[in-house]
Amino acid sequence: MTSTAAPFRPLRFGVTGVHLRDGAPGTHYLSADQSLQPFPERLTDRFMRWAAEAPERTWVARRAPAAAPGAALGDWQHVSYAQGLAQARSIAQALLDRGLSVERPVVILSENSIEHALMALGCMLAGVPFVPTSPAYSLISTDHEKLRHVLRTVTPGLVFASDASRYGKAMAATHVEGVECVLVNGAVEGLASTPFASLLATPATPVVDAATAATGPDTIVKFLFTSGSTKLPKAVINTQRMWCANQQQMTQSMPVLTEDPLVLIDWLPWNHTFGGNHNFGMVIYNGGTLYIDDGKPTPALVGETLRNLREVAPTVYFNVPTGFEAIANAMQADTDDGRALRKTFLSRVKMFFYAGAALSQPIWDSLYQSEEREMGQRIVMTSGLGMTESGPFGLFVTSPNVKAGDLGVPTPGMDVKLVDAQGKTEVRYRGPNITPGYWRAPTETAEAFDDEGFFCSGDAVKWIDETDIHQGLAFDGRIAEDFKLATGTFVSVGPLRGKIIAAGAPYVQDVVLTGINLKEVGAMVFPTAAVRALSGLPTEASMHDVLESAPVLAHFPTVVDALARTGTGSANRIARMCLLADPPTLDRGEVTDKGSINQRAVLAHRADTVEKLHSDGLHHILKPSAV
Repeated sequence: MTSTAAPFRPLRFGVTGVHLRDGAPGTHYLSADQSLQPFPERLTDRFMRWAAEAPERTWVARRAPAAAPGAALGDWQHVSYAQGLAQARSIAQALLDRGLSVERPVVILSENSIEHALMALGCMLAGVPFVPTSPAYSLISTDHEKLRHVLRTVTPGLVFASDASRYGKAMAATHVEGVECVLVNGAVEGLASTPFASLLATPATPVVDAATAATGPDTIVKFLFTSGSTKLPKAVINTQRMWCANQQQMTQSMPVLTEDPLVLIDWLPWNHTFGGNHNFGMVIYNGGTLYIDDGKPTPALVGETLRNLREVAPTVYFNVPTGFEAIANAMQADTDDGRALRKTFLSRVKMFFYAGAALSQPIWDSLYQSEEREMGQRIVMTSGLGMTESGPFGLFVTSPNVKAGDLGVPTPGMDVKLVDAQGKTEVRYRGPNITPGYWRAPTETAEAFDDEGFFCSGDAVKWIDETDIHQGLAFDGRIAEDFKLATGTFVSVGPLRGKIIAAGAPYVQDVVLTGINLKEVGAMVFPTAAVRALSGLPTEASMHDVLESAPVLAHFPTVVDALARTGTGSANRIARMCLLADPPTLDRGEVTDKGSINQRAVLAHRADTVEKLHSDGLHHILKPSAV
């Protein structure tokens, strides 16, 4: 940052100091100076508080369905806190009437929707766990094996789906006799189902109040499945204590959440902990308003996100790097839409937050330029570290001077253990926000915790500044992603991946490193949309043609050469590179629901490409000019 940079819009950081103590050799313990303040026993306590104090305030809103196929979505439909509580009580009564329980929970097959939110709240009031399941398991998968695994693991008593036309095929293929199906829209041929409207029409009785009162900190509120990068997904137990503690930790680390009435517009999926715990829970805990964004950071759907951001002004905003890239590009446009986006989106937002992958510096710079142009100020871009098993919020930065990879310090009430592992430092967690374990998986649960009860994350960290520990930690990759070359030399994937993304900016979205048990390190590159402009080809040109174009093939060797000049040995020198026209897919587990790359899955599913890359079998292999 230069001295001429515009000032940041004011933002307080709740934790700015840490305490470090030594343990056994190679082990250290880190905690926040600030202690964790009291938190409620159940998240529904907070919802009922807002329903009493601000009954007419919008809790959740979503655009009405399109009037015709292919048409734009309609006007915003709002549900207030009072309306939400009344409807969720009816749902809770219907669930209790069916005798559902932790042994027979509710599986949810749906994208984010008002009905999904109401079903989740109804489950919480009834004390019945719910299981938000990745839509990809139903809509993209061809064998539905992961959905079958979810059903086998949790043995549901009820399966809820938003739409028969979308989820009917998966429901029919995986239906278990005796499990009730509830549908918001439509019916599935040959499969008996209950309309969601009948649950909403169930009169609530004092039985609901008694069931809610019987829940407490140890009540299991939901099961969230991991991404299943190397094995079938595991069901992470989420208790009321875990969720409520983590929300209180967030409000202390991010005081901005309580300074103004919280307004969030968000697409992040609720089957993932970022969208479903972090953001959905944040709104309820702080009495905020959530606008459901039916867009996504994909070429087909990002237009809906931009449309929404031209209408709804959030107070904080969360996204993955691909989402921020699309927004940054759109705000640069000197058009009516570009000006409207800058004016509305930036009008009152005090904090940006990214997670899931590295945010390249050109995107950062582009956001700053638009902010300075519109307001004469910059919005603080923040980040942190967490995982499904930590609630997810774990680490958060301590100042506005954030760089890519910075994670910050532990949130109040959570202890961090730093352990030397394979030449790196693994971060481990212990606190009220940490899961008790995996559902019906005692072996995997025992393996996940060390002898002091710390959850072993598998994430590697290093100090941002070894001379100032209060700045906290930076990301140093996933230990499990690191590999050895044939020489026995370790390749540290995280830092090298970040280096390639920075060197290739703004044309490199993500990178998968190759070379396990081989002599050299290779890189398979997923390009950004910006590479289309570099190619000079028409917008309708295929990505294969774009990557075969002369300008693209002339540019990337310069990236490889620049990387080669900074390499100091075989473990951090890119010896060969290829560009991938086909993006990573959810169905094969190559990318998670939040948009982060799954290195192992990409390597497994593209083993043929890896082999050809290292045997010079690909048509275009990019190598340093001086080998």
